[in-house]
Amino acid sequence: MKRRLPGGAGALTLAAALLATTAAPAAADVPTKDGGPQVTVRNGETQPVFSRADAVTQTVDIETAVDSDRDGVRDRVQMRIMRPKETATAGLKVPTILEPSPYWAGINDVPNHPVDIGDARRHALTSSARGLAEIFPGYYDNYFLPRGYAVADLDSIGTGGSTGCPTSGDRSEQAGAKAAVDWLNGRARGWAPDGTPVRADWSTGNVGMIGQSYDGTLPNMAAATGVEGLKAIVPIAGISSWYDYYRAGGGVVAPGGYQGEDLDVLAKAVLTRRDPEVCQKIIDGIEAAQDRETGDYSAVWAERDYVRQARKVRAAVMVVHGLNDWNVKIKNSVQWWNALKKTGVPLKLWLHQGNHSTPFRWRVEEWLRQTLHWFDRYLYGVRNGIEHEPRVDVQHADGTWETARDWPVPGTRTVPVSLNAGPSGQPGTLGLRPRPGAPQSFTDEGKTRTAEQLLAGEDRADPNRLAYLTGPLPGAVRIDGVPSVSLRASLDGRSPYLTALLVDYGTDTRPTGARVNTAEQVCYGESVPGDSGCTIRQELRTETAPYKIITRGWLDVRNRHSFSRTEPIRAGKAYTFRWELEPADYTVKAGHRLGVILLSTDYDYTLRYPAGTEVAVRPGVSRVLLPLARGGGENLK
Repeated sequence: MKRRLPGGAGALTLAAALLATTAAPAAADVPTKDGGPQVTVRNGETQPVFSRADAVTQTVDIETAVDSDRDGVRDRVQMRIMRPKETATAGLKVPTILEPSPYWAGINDVPNHPVDIGDARRHALTSSARGLAEIFPGYYDNYFLPRGYAVADLDSIGTGGSTGCPTSGDRSEQAGAKAAVDWLNGRARGWAPDGTPVRADWSTGNVGMIGQSYDGTLPNMAAATGVEGLKAIVPIAGISSWYDYYRAGGGVVAPGGYQGEDLDVLAKAVLTRRDPEVCQKIIDGIEAAQDRETGDYSAVWAERDYVRQARKVRAAVMVVHGLNDWNVKIKNSVQWWNALKKTGVPLKLWLHQGNHSTPFRWRVEEWLRQTLHWFDRYLYGVRNGIEHEPRVDVQHADGTWETARDWPVPGTRTVPVSLNAGPSGQPGTLGLRPRPGAPQSFTDEGKTRTAEQLLAGEDRADPNRLAYLTGPLPGAVRIDGVPSVSLRASLDGRSPYLTALLVDYGTDTRPTGARVNTAEQVCYGESVPGDSGCTIRQELRTETAPYKIITRGWLDVRNRHSFSRTEPIRAGKAYTFRWELEPADYTVKAGHRLGVILLSTDYDYTLRYPAGTEVAVRPGVSRVLLPLARGGGENLK
């Protein structure tokens, strides 16, 4: 059974939003020692009874099980904690909500790798590209601490106050995140800044992790170790496999907005520990091993692939991702979701219309309700029924929300749609019935034209791409899942890439990415429980555009059989190439046209080889396979 929820917008106070939650069955108070407020549960959720203003803060350096900088001493990670004063004065024990991050101390300016083949120049990465972080900067301390949680920030290895070397997602970084959970459970040693040994005698041992982007990847990493005591995580736009962040389809493919970045560049950017020079050899080793020539999946990527480790996960996982996120591509969350479904751990999935952002800006009241209930349920054991609610929340482009028991939504089926020649060759047509024809060709010019430029003028032939379009659709078509392409084609030239884009052609007003706060995104400071003392007004920014790229995907044709193995192709010989596009949940409206655009080089994502590669595609036998929600195929006839 599905239900639709309104998108909602308008003025609100953060205080009201933080208190606005949906009622659930009542549960008993969580007993604590006398001497101060008790953790109070009412209507199925913890109540704000503790004061953030007089909270206890502490810093601890925690010993890990690894020596990533190879200095003969185990790495230490630094964690800063804020907890109710009653944990010190009345013996109160509380769980911890932890955000691990490499960004708390900011980042360095580091040049990216060149992406124009034959061009040795490097491209600057500026610190403004990735926002700097502040200690306890979010709503976590204002919202969760008054409800009886400790809130903590952790510097991942090699960053801020931690030792070791940042290694962009390998087992050492996993060990750093795991060590924090171990210390909170009495299994790891920790020291105060003055060197005094310190234990977490105030901790129940139950830990939740939350964060966005790299901060959302580290919870995935920690959970994939199976560490005991990590009860729940909320990874927002997190990476589940670093191969699918810096590579795709056997080729070198950048995250959106970071052309030329790679494992080594990111490690240098977040290397903010004292004496960073000790990490030079470690990062040089990463650069030597990452292979920016073939893009093959190798041991480097296998070590950074948490999907392969999903069977170890014990934590309840609430997966969150923006459907318009081209930084951490949505494949990372979808494959994580699918792998975790096989483990039997409690799961939820949020898919929203933002880009690389958090749902806090889109649906604040429901977001706060569900995250609170998620942590209350698995860190405090409150029986609030969250595990019996629909597992999936999906936001549509018009701002409305839908819930479902699974994703893709039940009833979705894969429909093969042929790429057929048009009456005059190009543009071609999309249809359920194949019409084989003579090969159609284009010449790659990827060093000068972006995909967006090549999408324009879809009704005329273009020498640098092929286009296949439906007529105006008689009814809406919902693409829900992972589209794929099967292409009979030949290549002759230096570029090994094939790129496919799925496009909605039809003038429409669409969200540009996320609701934008006209005040500070998050207001914080000394505040009494439940009162942040600031107001946030939200606006939904929109744009009018003649097209929308629904999704895209890439293949290095040398990896047509395996992403782990490069096999040369014979120039001009036709092969059948198959590859997946990024997952999508998108409805093409009635009256719009659906298009498939074929390119070689994708200017903003792939390496850019010298122009001139000739690509010939056989229409009729080439097709796109679309996952369509119930009834969608009828509107493609």
